[in-house]
Amino acid sequence: MIEVGKTPRPMKLGINGLGRIGKLTLWNHVANRNFSEIVVNIGRQAGKSLADVAAYIERDSTYGRLSTYLHGYKGGVTVENLNEATGSMTINGIPVTILREHRNPREIQWAKHDVRFVIDSTGVFVDPTVPADSPKGALRGHLEAGASKVLLSAPFKIKDKSASMPEDAVTTVMGINEDDYVPSRHCLISAASCTTTCLAYMVKPLLDYFGVSRILTASMVTVHAATGSQVVLDRLPDAGAKDLRKNRSVFNNIILTTTGAAKALSLVLPEMKQIGFIAESVRIPTSTGSIVILVLTIHDTSLETPIKRELINGIYKDAAEGPMKGRLIFTEEQNVSSDIIGYPMAATIIEGTETHTRTGAINVDPSLICSGPEGAKITCAPLQIPVTQVVIYGWYDNELGSYANMLGERAVTIADSML
Repeated sequence: MIEVGKTPRPMKLGINGLGRIGKLTLWNHVANRNFSEIVVNIGRQAGKSLADVAAYIERDSTYGRLSTYLHGYKGGVTVENLNEATGSMTINGIPVTILREHRNPREIQWAKHDVRFVIDSTGVFVDPTVPADSPKGALRGHLEAGASKVLLSAPFKIKDKSASMPEDAVTTVMGINEDDYVPSRHCLISAASCTTTCLAYMVKPLLDYFGVSRILTASMVTVHAATGSQVVLDRLPDAGAKDLRKNRSVFNNIILTTTGAAKALSLVLPEMKQIGFIAESVRIPTSTGSIVILVLTIHDTSLETPIKRELINGIYKDAAEGPMKGRLIFTEEQNVSSDIIGYPMAATIIEGTETHTRTGAINVDPSLICSGPEGAKITCAPLQIPVTQVVIYGWYDNELGSYANMLGERAVTIADSML
C-alpha cells in the first residue's frame, strides 16, 4: 500500500542502475516515502537533458505513468523542480539526485552525497568475492566509495568455483530467512531473484508440513517474461557465446534458457540441499508476469489415505492467512498472466484450481537392496512405497508487483538496522 503523507526516515538511499528493477525500485521508495532523499547513479549521459531522464522515470510501457501509480486515475504532478546543473529533481516530494559520471562502483561519489546504503540493480556486479579495486568494477567498490551496506537485486554469482561465500555476504528473502541477515556481520546482502522469491513461498509451506524427509524429489519450470538481457531482433552471437538462443528475437520466440533458482533456493532454505531438485526456465514474449510450475514427489503414509489436492490447497490457505499473509496469496480464480501484473507485494499467487495430485506405489525388490548371512538373497514379497506426485502453479509479477516490492521491504529493514 502506498503511504500518503508519511514522514520519510532520515536516511539517504543510493540506487546504482536505472534499468527495469532500478527504475521500479525508485518508484517503490518514492511512493512509500521510505527515505528522505534518493541518489541514483546511471553513470552516463542520457538523452539531451535531465528532462529526458525524468520522462523515462515518469513513463513505463508495462505499468503506465508514475502519476497514475501514485495518485490513481486522476493523476497529478509527480516529477518537478528539475535542476540540470545539480542533476536534481523532486518526485512525490522526495529529493532525487541523478549521478551521470562514473560506472565503476568504486568511483561513484556516495560519500560526497552522504549515502551509506546502496541498492545495486545493474545486474553486472554480482560476485561478492571480487576485490573493490578490480579494474572492471566490483560490488565491494560501493563500500570503498562510502557505503556501509549494499543490497544486490540479483543472486550472488561467484565466478571462481574454488572460492566460498564471504562471511560478510548473505542471501535472504523476506518472510523466509530475513533473520539470517546479521547487521554487525553482513555488509553485502543479496535479495535473490524474482523466481527464487516466488519458489521459496511455494516450497516452505510444504517443507513445514511434510518435513524434508518425506519430499523425495522436486522440479520446477518457470515460464518467464522477457528480460533486458534478451534481444529485440536476431543478432550475431558474441565471441565464445555458448547459448545461441539468447541472440534470437524475444518478440518471436519461446526460448529455453537456464535459471539459478534451485541453487539460490538452497541458500534461503538450506533443507533443500537434501532433496534432488531440478530447475528450468522458458522465456516467452510478454513484458512481465511469470509462473512457476512446481512438481514434487512426496512419500505418502499409505495408499488408503493418499495426499489429495484439498490437503495441498489447505496448506497454502493456512499459510496465506497466517505467517505468510500479504506475501503469499491463495486464489481459486482462473487467472492469466496479465491479471497479476502490479499485484501489490505478493511474492506468490497460488492458482488453487490447478493443483493436481496423483498417488501410486513404487515397488521395490528387497533382494536388490539387502542380503542375508554370507550374501544369501532375502526372499520376501516386494515392498510397496506409496508416493504422491503434486503439481502446483504459482504466479508472480517478476518486476514491480512481486520482486521490486519485496526488494523494497528488504531495503527498509536493512535501513532500520543502520539507524
